[in-house]
Amino acid sequence: MGRFAGIGERLARVVTVASVSFGRSLLWLLAAIIVGSGVWMLLPLSKGNSAEPAKPELASVETAPSGDAAAAVTPASEAQALAAAELDRLRISSQTWRRGGLGSKALVTFTLRNDNDYAVKDVAIVCAFARRDGSHLTDRSRVLADTVSMKSRKTFARITVGYVNVNADQATCSLVAARRA
Repeated sequence: MGRFAGIGERLARVVTVASVSFGRSLLWLLAAIIVGSGVWMLLPLSKGNSAEPAKPELASVETAPSGDAAAAVTPASEAQALAAAELDRLRISSQTWRRGGLGSKALVTFTLRNDNDYAVKDVAIVCAFARRDGSHLTDRSRVLADTVSMKSRKTFARITVGYVNVNADQATCSLVAARRA
């Protein structure tokens, strides 16, 4: 009988030591989580989540001044001017947006109307996201490689614009640039 009692005491001692070391491990894990969260909060915002408006990285077309300087127009700049589409005859007629990818991505559906006498391609759009109160959160841009025929409209369904802030409630998309097809 004494033999069985000794085994029980040793077993109780082992269980007690294991529970104490497990409790200490949990405390160290909690401390590591708190320190990690504090460091993460001190890091600067990433470029995609900043409140600054995004600067489009598309090349702009410069027009040559009138007069004697008009003769100095190079063939390359003239080709660029012909390649750029007129944005005043290209517009977004309707647009909606929703969340996708577990709520982190913005999926935009819009109809692009081309009233030009030529087809356009490489349409660049910028979508501005705002909170419910209207304060600006972030901008996302996308270039669409599809071609929109002349005097027609084309619907782009659920185009991924990028990751969006969880507080975003409103989106407004606008055209930035396009090229002749």
